[in-house]
Amino acid sequence: VEDDPFLSDLVSQKLKKEGYEIYVANNGADGLKLAEEKMPNLILLDLVMPVLGGFEVLKKIKETPTLRDISVIIFSNLGHKEYDIMEGKRLGAEDFLIKSQMTLKEVAEKIKAVFQKKGLIS
Repeated sequence: VEDDPFLSDLVSQKLKKEGYEIYVANNGADGLKLAEEKMPNLILLDLVMPVLGGFEVLKKIKETPTLRDISVIIFSNLGHKEYDIMEGKRLGAEDFLIKSQMTLKEVAEKIKAVFQKKGLIS
């Protein structure tokens, strides 16, 4: 769930090359709707988005019985403040990745680690 089409496309291409099936939403409301329709194993979630922000999306996911087991990794530049990282984890995010400090390879490795932890891949 990312409102920057360029970044969304870059991340999608990398993750598709890694073998993942990808769905893209460009705002929080569409991301929440897509989660309900597709029931993904993981959501890579930006925080600053139009319509519905990332913290609100994360809170709704974790409060919804059918969605609460979906892993969420926050992928944002907002996290330069310790509060934002703590808030994301308090709301149930698996991890908090700061865009400007991560390569696409590192993002893919973090996703793989979450899937391994959950027993979805070996």
